[in-house]
Order: sequence, then structure tokens, then C-alpha cells
Amino acid sequence: ALRSRMADTKLEVLLLFCVYVGGAQGAQPVRIGLEWFLNPDHLPLVVALREGFFAEAGLEVELVEPVDHWEAEQEILHGRLDVAVTETLHLAQDAAAGKPVLGFSRFLHTDGGVMFLRGGRHNITRPRNMCGATISYPGSPGPGGPAIVSTMIEADGGSCDAASFRRHNGGFYHTDALASGSADVATLIFANFELIEARARGLNPDFFSLKDWGVPDFCQLVLFTTPDRFRTLKAELRKLVLAMRRATRVIHQEPARALALWTAHLTERSRSFASATSRPRTTMKQAINLLNPVTLHRRMRARRLETNIVSATLPAFPNDNSIAADYFDQLMSWLVRTKQVEKDAADAAAAYWTNEVAL
Repeated sequence: ALRSRMADTKLEVLLLFCVYVGGAQGAQPVRIGLEWFLNPDHLPLVVALREGFFAEAGLEVELVEPVDHWEAEQEILHGRLDVAVTETLHLAQDAAAGKPVLGFSRFLHTDGGVMFLRGGRHNITRPRNMCGATISYPGSPGPGGPAIVSTMIEADGGSCDAASFRRHNGGFYHTDALASGSADVATLIFANFELIEARARGLNPDFFSLKDWGVPDFCQLVLFTTPDRFRTLKAELRKLVLAMRRATRVIHQEPARALALWTAHLTERSRSFASATSRPRTTMKQAINLLNPVTLHRRMRARRLETNIVSATLPAFPNDNSIAADYFDQLMSWLVRTKQVEKDAADAAAAYWTNEVAL
């Protein structure tokens, strides 16, 4: 999946660097750790940076990409980050694990769930057809993937033993897992990414949405910090939310402008990366390869795919940054019911969401 791929080996070496800095002299620094590499899901952050909304709010915002998986709350505790991005599912799981986390603003809510290919060997047309399927999901062979699929099957009136599922750890490369036949279904996919990627590869994908089949809808990205850091930066975090809200208005009302800002940001970022790596001058062989019709076609196809993904992501940014307490109650109950979290741990979890700066 595109959202899971670090660009290349050189980039992996350099990442954990400031992707972009925006702010005026004397502004309050706010370092935001992304959950993965910069992608269109982060568009409100990019638009707010490039339009100067953060700077106007007196904030100097840095976006930081992880080299690999990181424990973001530890980065905040050690002063290397102020805020980080996560999914609501992981926020609840971290709270149940006793980690000091506090979410305070939702900025993306897309559709997603379990993807499959029509006409595959399992002939899947409805959730209960997934009994006995091979599931590809990050964290395999843990309980996450089977919990999602089993819940959908039950919502469709079916029932099957969890032992009937085969498990495949394809990481976040969901489309690859299905295309190669390594898995029958893959989760968790975002419809604005994997579905478009699979179609671009000539596949015939479909998906069962979490919200339609009994699974709490955690296809959402939120900002979080630690409770202590929230108290310290509360006024600045309110400004951060409002600046991102201004960016969301641009995305909704002027999508072409938002797309242009995204493209300009990627172009500038690529140039900065090329300079940082001291890339040698293009050789004659490389120059000829760049003019190769096949190479040009691939590059054009990649650009079209990127544009299609951005276009599909534009409607996914909510105007309302708050989340109801009932949502998290239901999410935690589902985690307990599907044995992903112990009940005692769930009951002991400290408050991990606030709407104080989101409304």
C-alpha cells in the first residue's frame, strides 16, 4: 500500500528529519510526529504550513517523519516531539496498556475496512464468505485481523471458529498480498488509498466497510500528546486546531488550490532531499533512462495515481474535530469483547480523549 511505503533506502536513512518548518520569529515551536511517511492524509497540516496559517497563529510547526515504528508518547516524554498522529484504535489500545496518552483533535475520517478481489478463489461477495479465509494484516498472527473479520461475519449472520482463519503478515502492503495470492482478504485498508491503488494495477477490488458491518469505525486520524504536555501547551494546541480548521476550509472550498499546494510541497521536499543527500550529477545512462518511453510512462502513471489518491482524500477531512465519549466507550468495549484488551486494563485506563480544544 502506498501509505505504508518508505520511499527508498536513502530516505529511510535520512528520515526523522524536519519535513517542513513554518513560523515567524518568536513563535511557539510545535513538533508533530507523523504516524508514517508524509501522505495525502496529512493535507490539512501541509496546507496550514504553506498558507501560513500556523505562522499567523504564532506557531512554528515542524512535521517529523519516523524512520521506523516509534513509541510516539515516549518521544513526547523525552521532549523530541510535542504532538503526534495516530488512529483512534491505537489511541485506545495505548491507553489500555497504561501509556500516558491524550487525544484532542480528529482531522481525518475516511472509509475503510477489509479489502478483497472480486472473482477470487474464495468467491467473496459478502462478509460471511470470509470464513476460512487467509487474512493479511500488520501484527499477524495477533488477534487484530481475525477480530475485525469475525465481527463482520457475525454482523452478516454467520459464525466460524477463529482457528479457521489463516494468517499472513504482509505488513501494510495490502494490495501486494491480494495480488500475489498470499491472502484472500486484507485489513485495515483505507478506501482513499488501497482501493485506488488496486484499481490502478488492473485489479478488481471491493471492500467491506467497518461502519457497515459492526466494527467501530476507526478509520480516523487524530492528534494526541501526553496529559502533562497538553496542560502546558493547551493554548497553543487550540491555535493549532483552529489553523488546521482553516486549512480544511481551503481543502473543501478550493480543492484545486489544495492540490496545487500539495504538489508544490512535494516538489520542494524532493529538492531539499536531493540537496541533503548530495546526489551526484545525472550520468548519461541515467539521462537516457529518463527519456525512455517506458520509464516516462511509468512516471506519468505514478503521477496519475498520486493525483487520484489526493482527489479521493479531499472529502475525508471533517469540519468537526471532536469525538463523542460514547464512541470511545464502544471502541473499548469491542476491544475487550474480541479479546484484544483485558477488561481490567480497559477499566483502569485513564481518560485518553478530550474535546477541550476541539470544539
